[in-house]
Amino acid sequence: MRMTLAISTGLALVVGVVASARAAEFKSGPQVGDVVGAFTVEKAAGAADDGVAVGDHLCYRCRMGNRPMVMVFAHSADAQLASLTKQLDKVVADNKEKKMGSFVSLLGDKPDELKAEAKSFVEKNKIENIAFVVPEENKAGPSDYNLNDKADVTVLIYRQGKVAANHALAAGGLSDDEINKIIADTGKILND
Repeated sequence: MRMTLAISTGLALVVGVVASARAAEFKSGPQVGDVVGAFTVEKAAGAADDGVAVGDHLCYRCRMGNRPMVMVFAHSADAQLASLTKQLDKVVADNKEKKMGSFVSLLGDKPDELKAEAKSFVEKNKIENIAFVVPEENKAGPSDYNLNDKADVTVLIYRQGKVAANHALAAGGLSDDEINKIIADTGKILND
């Protein structure tokens, strides 16, 4: 009995350590405390009142300055991204007095298709307060961001240019629970 208990306990510890190591290995983008760097994008849709016209090329991160921001890099404009952006859209609207903003960078190897997809996505999901952009480095995102090629979605929550929370998720990982965690983490940049 003791031997079985010892083996079971040892096996549980090994499984826990392996699972923890795997979670720690899956990183994408700047980590908590890192500075969010500049990169050039083309605005494709959304956030009509942010002072940036569709088609403008700029550093959106630079334009938004030190404001509380949620930056999303996504390879799939799917139902999960729609769920996340609808909830983020509401958080941004509710925090306009704090000048909160958000933008989604669609990633892929066909920029014209990404721009069309962004426009369609914003219209279909009635996203009003979040800009959708296509980075110049559109296939894998900005090279100095070190986005993990296995991450379908990387969410950076930052203020004053410093990352307060990072969520990196593989395809299918943007569950309701993960979305709730992301929305909860916006409190890290909104509460003084």
